[in-house]
Amino acid sequence: MDKIYMNELSFYGYHGVLPEENKLGQTFRISLVLHLSTRKAGETDSVEDTVSYADVYETVRAVVEGKRFKLIEAVAETIAAEVLAGYPLLFRVTVKVVKPNPPIPGHYHSVAVEIDRERGL
Repeated sequence: MDKIYMNELSFYGYHGVLPEENKLGQTFRISLVLHLSTRKAGETDSVEDTVSYADVYETVRAVVEGKRFKLIEAVAETIAAEVLAGYPLLFRVTVKVVKPNPPIPGHYHSVAVEIDRERGL
């Protein structure tokens, strides 16, 4: 199957277990892999035959900026569910949520969760 990659979309959200995360917020980076057949779109050169990544961007933005979660696992699950529900040409989606600055001690680049979900599973 074919794939559309959406890499490191950046949004400001209020997700976290600690009260200050819910009050101050922080940047989250989201990457997606949309699994579908792009053959018809490649032959017709028509956006109607594929998934508009501009529309998917707005779906993800609505989840990250419009809702609040304690866990990035819940952010990822909600994004996957919304994307699969909203775009019937997709049969699978991979979602990676990166939290660059979680309030934990130590030296690290970021923490992240990645999930892979299929339609109907």
